[in-house]
This record gives sequence, structure tokens and C-alpha cells, in this order.
Amino acid sequence: MRSLINLEINEEQLKKSVQSVKEKNIVIPTLAQMKDPNKIPESVKEKLKKTGLWDVDPINLFRISWKNQPVKEGGLFNPLPNYVEIPSEISGVKARIIAMAGKYFPTGAHKVGASFACLVPRLVTGQFDPKYHEAVWPSTGNYCRGGAYNSALLGCKSIAILPENMSRERFEWLKTVAGEIIATPGSESNVKEIYDKTWELRRTRDNVVIFNQFGELGNHLWHYEVTGNAMHEIIKAEMGEKGKLAGVCLTSGSAGTLGSGDYLKDQYPHAKIAVGEALQCPTLLDNGFGEHRIEGIGDKHIPWVHNVKNTDMVIAIDDNDSLGLFRLFNEPAGQDYLREQGISEEVIAKLSWVGISGAANILSCIKFAKYYELTEDDIVITVLTDSAEMYQSRLKEMEEERGKVYNAVNAAVDHNRNVLGVRTDSMEELTYLTRKRIHNLKYYTWIEQQEYDLSELNAQWYDYDNYWGRLHQMAPELDKLIEQFNAMTGVS
Repeated sequence: MRSLINLEINEEQLKKSVQSVKEKNIVIPTLAQMKDPNKIPESVKEKLKKTGLWDVDPINLFRISWKNQPVKEGGLFNPLPNYVEIPSEISGVKARIIAMAGKYFPTGAHKVGASFACLVPRLVTGQFDPKYHEAVWPSTGNYCRGGAYNSALLGCKSIAILPENMSRERFEWLKTVAGEIIATPGSESNVKEIYDKTWELRRTRDNVVIFNQFGELGNHLWHYEVTGNAMHEIIKAEMGEKGKLAGVCLTSGSAGTLGSGDYLKDQYPHAKIAVGEALQCPTLLDNGFGEHRIEGIGDKHIPWVHNVKNTDMVIAIDDNDSLGLFRLFNEPAGQDYLREQGISEEVIAKLSWVGISGAANILSCIKFAKYYELTEDDIVITVLTDSAEMYQSRLKEMEEERGKVYNAVNAAVDHNRNVLGVRTDSMEELTYLTRKRIHNLKYYTWIEQQEYDLSELNAQWYDYDNYWGRLHQMAPELDKLIEQFNAMTGVS
């Protein structure tokens, strides 16, 4: 069985990597610093005060954190992550729905963290040569943006691969940082086409290293360690005397963010992990397939990094509901309607933090709360991967499809039909056997197509503690290697 995250040192190559990073005057942050920015040196913070949030500057590696201040220029860190609580007047349920915002990461999405944890282990062990290798980032959107960005900050060459029908904003921004952009056929659901392109690159170029977010366990580890801790801090701050964590609801996508659910279940064993997907492509729910419009949650397969055995529920979300909620939150008339429902200006100011997949996550929380008949003492937590900033072109497309005039009546219809009206259909509470059914689907993608190791697939299920438990303990080992690498470069 191959190692979980390969931390073996290539001594000869490591010298080259150290020299390359030293020449560019780069310091690499640890996961511990991403969790707790108080551990970041004051000298770094002084530089951050003069740096824009999205600047292509190595100092922004230290902004890979949920705790960035919500400003575009010169911000430092808040005690808690940025989050918004969705009021019952919007959700229609008693449970407290809390959504942690990814908008204020560099690139505007938390995938910059996941991609960091895939590239940096190769870099600090000498498995990746910045002057020779090209980092390939296959994705349905934000991950390849984060990977290209981190590559630029770390002085590495990059190739971004994503479906041609993703939002225009993604492609336009990628042109500014990626060395090469490859558009594959289809949209969110066309993940196999992305995989096929990576195999083509392997066959035709000897210097590519594929960082497949669906298969890279660094993705899971970063979310377990960093996102999970960030959620835990919010829960502790908000819980009060009677509060309890009922669960975490997250759309699958690469399944990396579900690692945070593993962390929370370690802290709150009675909490549940619910995984969402598009109703139009119900792979986990019904072994299904199809096309949908919830950008960024590629599907028609089960990601290798999804700890299926620890998943409690599958929730399918109609993409029409996601788009309806997204438009309600981001149209002026929609926000005016919500004011009339008594929603505070503080909450309304944060609604632009919600992108399309964020809307799907909120709807998953609502269905979860309805299914379990949760009360006002129950907390359900989720994340907003990116924000409306990534989807302005989609708002314009909806104007063309649904009418340019969006008024109070449209807002009321969207709220009542797409939010208050969601039911507890297209959901499944998982048993041992239904979890095993989903886990077994990994075989076709990962063993037959991607040539992963069958013994490792079995270890994910039958040797749970030595597989997932061991993976969850690897952050200190990675941090130690990062610290040693920084010491070798001598950059401070």
C-alpha cells in the first residue's frame, strides 16, 4: 500500500528545491500558523499590512487562514473566522445555521488551503523541483485557481485544467497567474474528462506532477486540521449553556472539506456528517449521473479522499433551489424583500459571501434540520467555499433566462419556493450497508481508471484507525518538515 502522504526525503533534489525557494526569498507557513495566526512572526504581519489580499506575493502564503480580516488591502487577523448565521426568518427552521465564509482567502475561496497542502509536502521533501517540474491542477474551478496561485507564490510552474463551461470569472483570473490553461469538455459533472487530460499529459510530458484534489490526501488533512479547528472555535463561541452541535453539512465536490466533519465528530461524537450533492446528478444517493449548475462540485464519482465510513447522511439539492437562493441573496430587490422580513443590515451585508455552492450548503443544512426536527438549541455548521464575486456572470445569465426585472414578487417566490418550500425528499440516512455501497463505487474510478492500489481502498474501510486515524495525526510531521525547510533556506 502506498503511504498516505509521502513525506520521504529526496536529499539530492531537496537541495535544489531549497535553493530555488531561497532565491525567491520565500518563507512557507505551517498548518499550526494557519490555525492560529498569533503564531505568525510580527515581521510577517508588518509586510502583510502593506499587501493586498489577492496580490501575487509570497507573503500571502500567511493569509491562507479562515481568520483574515474582511478587507481587500493590508488586513491582519480576527480572533474568530468570518461567519454568518442564517436567521430562521430566512431558513424557516428553528435550528441555528452557521456558515463560515471563504471569501477572504486569497483568490476568494478556501481551495487555496487545500492546494497548499498538496504541493508543499512534495516541495519540502524534495519530491518537486520548481525549476523542472510543472504542477498540474485538475479541477472544476476553485481548486485549480488556488493551485495556480500557490504555484506562483512558491515559484513553481503550473498548468490549470478545468471544464470549458465554468464561469468566465474563473478563466479571466487564471490568465493572470497560471502558466498554461487547458479547458476540457463539459461542466461541473465532467470530471472524467479532466482525468483523461491528466493521463494525456503524463504520456506526453515527463516533467508534470499531477495534484488531483479528488485523490490527494493533503486536501483532506488540511481541512481536518485547519477548517475543522476553525469551525470548532466558532461552535465554542456560539454554543452557550444549552447549545449542541447537531451536525456539519457540506457538498461533496472533491470531498476535502468533509475532513472538517471528521475533526468535529472527534470533538462531538454525537454530531453527524451530511454530504450534499446535486439532485440532477445523484451519484451518492442513487448511483446516478447527469448535468447540473452548482459550480465547483464535480461528481459522477466518489472522491478517493472521502471518508465514507464516517458519513451519516446524503442530501440531494435541486440546483434550481441553489440558484434561486443565490439570486435572492444577491439581487437588490431580494435584499430589500429580506429587510421587510426583519433581516438585519449586519446579515444582509454578508449575503454576498454566498456563492452558488454556498447556497447549496445552506439548503443542505435546512433539509438536515427539518429531517431531524432540530430545535433552537441545535447548531448546524457549513462553509461558503467562495462568494458571489465569482458568479456575477451567472447573475447576468439568469437575467436573460428568467427576466431582467427582479422585483419583490420574484424575491418572495424564490424565498417561498426555493428555501421555505424545500422538503425532506431525496435524502438518505446511511447504514453500514449503504455506506459500503458508496465506498465500493470508488473502485471503478480509482482502481480501474486511475490505477490506485486496491489494498489501500480496502484499508480505508477495514483498517480505519490505521488509515484515517493515522492521516489525521500527520499535521505535526508536515509542520516539522516545513520548519526544517525554512531553516535550510535561511529566509526570515
